[in-house]
Amino acid sequence: MKSFGTLGIVIAVLAVLLIAGCGSYNGFVDGEEDVELKWADVQTEYQRRSDLIKNLVETVKGAAEFEKSTLEAVTNARAKATSINIDPSNMTAEQLQQFEAAQGQLTTGLGRLLATAEAYPQLQATQAFRDLQVQLEGTENRISTSRKRFNEQATEFNKSVRRFPGTVFASVFGFSEKPQFEAQAGSANAPEVKF
Repeated sequence: MKSFGTLGIVIAVLAVLLIAGCGSYNGFVDGEEDVELKWADVQTEYQRRSDLIKNLVETVKGAAEFEKSTLEAVTNARAKATSINIDPSNMTAEQLQQFEAAQGQLTTGLGRLLATAEAYPQLQATQAFRDLQVQLEGTENRISTSRKRFNEQATEFNKSVRRFPGTVFASVFGFSEKPQFEAQAGSANAPEVKF
């Protein structure tokens, strides 16, 4: 009789663990899918920016005597930025840093292009150029928002992976923390303005 009572307890404990494990696994799958969705949003906004930059470069090429080195730098940075593809299910911090570095080079090149374009009044007066500038501004805001939402979703997923008992089930099922976008080095310092 005693062995049936002990067997019943063991079965009950195993049933609770099985139910908890299934619930944890499904929660991790949902969380990972949400992180991947937010990553897709980030990629969509960066792709939008890349497409706008291509149109901007083509518009600027129409301006006579525009600096070819500036156009080449932006074109090369755009090609490098669009060549980095990250699988969100296997994303690493190093991959995300490479992605950020390539996007940062593109941002720098774009800033140089826009600054150089100010020296060309006929280009500044072009409606297409002004429209592209406005669209790029809006896209930069969208990128910032998408990155923020990705970080929020990755934080929620990382909490579920690190909290007990989730951490036990996460290690059993092979789920690990997701990397996040980080501030660029030196971004905490205010820019120096001289007149």
